[in-house]
Amino acid sequence: MAMTLSIAAPPACAAKRKPLLSYRVYTVTDTDFRAERVTEHRESDDLLTAGLGLTGLRQLAPPAFADPSAPTAAELRRRAIWSNWRGIADLAVGGGYGEVYGSTATVPGREFSAYATVDGAKQPHRVLVQVPDGFDRKRRCVVIAPSSGSRGVYGAISVAGAWALPKGCAVAYTDKGTGTDYFDIAARTGARADGMLGVAGRDEDLAFAPNVGENARGVAFKHAHSQDNPEAHWGVHVHQAAQYALRALDRAFPDAAPFTFANTRTIAVGISNGGGAVLRAAEVDDGRGDGRWLDAVVAGEPSVLVDGEGARALYDYSTDAALFMPCALLHMSDLPQPPLQAQARAAWTERCATLRSIGLLEGDTAEAQARNAYERMRAGGWTDEALRAGALSVGFDLWRAVGVTYASAYGRYAAGEHPCMFSYATINADAAVGWSELVRRQPDPRKRVIFGHSMGGGVAVELASRKHVGSDYGALILESTFTSLPDIAKSVGFFGWVVSWFATQHFDSVYKIGRIDAPILMMHGTADKTVPFALGQALYAAAPSGTRWVPFEGGSHSGLDREQPDLYRNTVRTVIERMK
Repeated sequence: MAMTLSIAAPPACAAKRKPLLSYRVYTVTDTDFRAERVTEHRESDDLLTAGLGLTGLRQLAPPAFADPSAPTAAELRRRAIWSNWRGIADLAVGGGYGEVYGSTATVPGREFSAYATVDGAKQPHRVLVQVPDGFDRKRRCVVIAPSSGSRGVYGAISVAGAWALPKGCAVAYTDKGTGTDYFDIAARTGARADGMLGVAGRDEDLAFAPNVGENARGVAFKHAHSQDNPEAHWGVHVHQAAQYALRALDRAFPDAAPFTFANTRTIAVGISNGGGAVLRAAEVDDGRGDGRWLDAVVAGEPSVLVDGEGARALYDYSTDAALFMPCALLHMSDLPQPPLQAQARAAWTERCATLRSIGLLEGDTAEAQARNAYERMRAGGWTDEALRAGALSVGFDLWRAVGVTYASAYGRYAAGEHPCMFSYATINADAAVGWSELVRRQPDPRKRVIFGHSMGGGVAVELASRKHVGSDYGALILESTFTSLPDIAKSVGFFGWVVSWFATQHFDSVYKIGRIDAPILMMHGTADKTVPFALGQALYAAAPSGTRWVPFEGGSHSGLDREQPDLYRNTVRTVIERMK
């Protein structure tokens, strides 16, 4: 018989939580910096937008690599700046950014970057200082900007750089130990100081070279797997970035040195958990005794835990949301898109039933269970407005991602040691693992089928384009899939726009499908409201001759097999018959 592959996520974990660390004031001294680099950025590669300007930052597709298999350090930097701008700033046409408020001015200058390590930490954090050519020596100013979320070192460029650089201030960034540096466990590779790929044991400047557990697979992620619980030291990270800024200014302008906290104005700026980090920085004693190394702190919507009735940590909010919000949303109306409720409702109803079966919810019907989940969320501090806003994160399963990351960080677990066995991997890497299992189970390549639905179609095309008919597999079946994620963004507005923000893999199937030498079946519903029918047609137009295209009149995105079972069954059967 022909065999296909299915990959499932692990169930939610009910392991006992460890208590969060209490905060305290830290005293810091001079910091050693290593892997230092100095680069110049002028003309078509400036500090603020890497030469992209407002028009380039607004593009849905990321800046291209001349050779996708070997991007240069400059290309990686440009894409990182594009991604971090889009992750924070509202750049939509008509939104006003760059026209009514905000700046994307061309700012020439130099970047000084290094690794800094908190005393006792296993892993460094990145620090990077942008020094504009127009730095105002008479009014010396440094803005220190920790990234928000788990973003990389450029994470706060739109928050701080856009204001400070055009005004002649230097900007010091830090990823505060939670950045995007990762480590491929199987290949033993990770990012070097310049962003290029390096190999553990060969290259000494890997940004993250972790210990990994015996059962580790996929990738290790610095925020989750540094074993340092970086949140406990966020204030020190900010201080070390400020120290490095003074060091960089000494090197940039030796005739005006020394730059000190006494003669240089310092302002710490951050949002979300970056806002929490700058507030923590205000607690840091720099060793002078007066704690006055910072002149001002600006914290926007900071993620903090304060003493007070009903106060709860982000970890508690995120784990409650990961468990209960999918069910609770069934009790509400007028939810934003995404998620697309027609497709999500079945999964949310199943979540209600699961929570009821393990005693976490009450109610004998889905409606009663949803109401109980909603009441529980409200009792935990969630307003209706917050629940509606959180629906977006439910649609992308971000609550669970946040909870898993912080659980790993707080517990100081190495990769492969998470008590609930959660792990991280790229989508294509998971496909490779699945392929190995398929080969093991079905030794006859003629009886193997690669199948992809929706975004999984992008993974399937990528996998099939690297395999060969006969020697590897017998056929490719694609259902309700698309040309590329940027095309989704252009076609369906906000849904694809948000997806393209979070995705690091853009599934350019339209460029890869022509390499496939196997029989291809493509099916698509004409009433698909998630992936437009026209995108399926466009992918079919790019496919090799002989590809079979089957439209399902009135068919939806995820229900073709249920809505028109006879057509679906007979269509797939023809492919299987051809493989015999």
